[in-house]
Amino acid sequence: MSPSFDASKSLTALDQDSTLVAVIEMSQTKWLIAATVPGFERNPLKKLDADPDSVFRLLRRWRSEAIQAGREVRRIVVAYEAGRDGFWLARWLQARAVEAYVIHPSSVAVSREHRRAKTDRLDTELLMRAFLGWLRGEKRHCSMAAIPTINEEEARRPNRERDNLVREPTRIVNRIKAILARFGIRAFKPNLRKAAEKLEALHTAEGMPLPERSRAELRRNLGRLHLLRKQIHEIEQERLRQLSVVPDTEKGPLAMVRLLARIIGVGIETADMW
Repeated sequence: MSPSFDASKSLTALDQDSTLVAVIEMSQTKWLIAATVPGFERNPLKKLDADPDSVFRLLRRWRSEAIQAGREVRRIVVAYEAGRDGFWLARWLQARAVEAYVIHPSSVAVSREHRRAKTDRLDTELLMRAFLGWLRGEKRHCSMAAIPTINEEEARRPNRERDNLVREPTRIVNRIKAILARFGIRAFKPNLRKAAEKLEALHTAEGMPLPERSRAELRRNLGRLHLLRKQIHEIEQERLRQLSVVPDTEKGPLAMVRLLARIIGVGIETADMW
């Protein structure tokens, strides 16, 4: 992304008479594409399979039809909402000389006066209005996400994976405590290193051994807890190893993390959340 990129508005003047503007409403199997094409009286709307080549062919076809209508298309811009597909399509289009942007979904203003129907057609109309406002340089229409490179996305993966993993032990510990509470057991601590050994000696409040099915479920939960801690430790150790081999002269995500981590009071976890 250009250093002069502004998420709140476009810094390039919009000439709609020579600009093909398209927005894509994406789903898992189908993409709906709406566009404003120079020389077209109506705004075309086309549903395609979820295939980037089909999108590129359609954009080229619309460009050719605009040229046949006597209009010169000097710029093609495309936008879609950030979602499950991430940024790969934007990078793919940019590599083919198409300006591509990714819209923050929460930044698109929706009227609260009336309940809005939810259809792909209406969604593309809303996206098109917001995108055109952004292209005209008007603020508060929508906000764009900076498109990272593959290397930048990869650099963020360990921290995001760790963030997901560290939430799981709390759920498992609460599940274990809930199972034991049904038998009047409240002093058991699943986080202890020897929790699995202590589990075998547990008895209910009535002094009876834990039922075998409940004990087996608890063993499996403790096994998951042990595996999660092992995976978290592996991620942390691999990250430290990668940071230790980054040359001081190198520039990039890992170098930035190490630089931030050197600041007093900023640890690796905080530094890796850039």
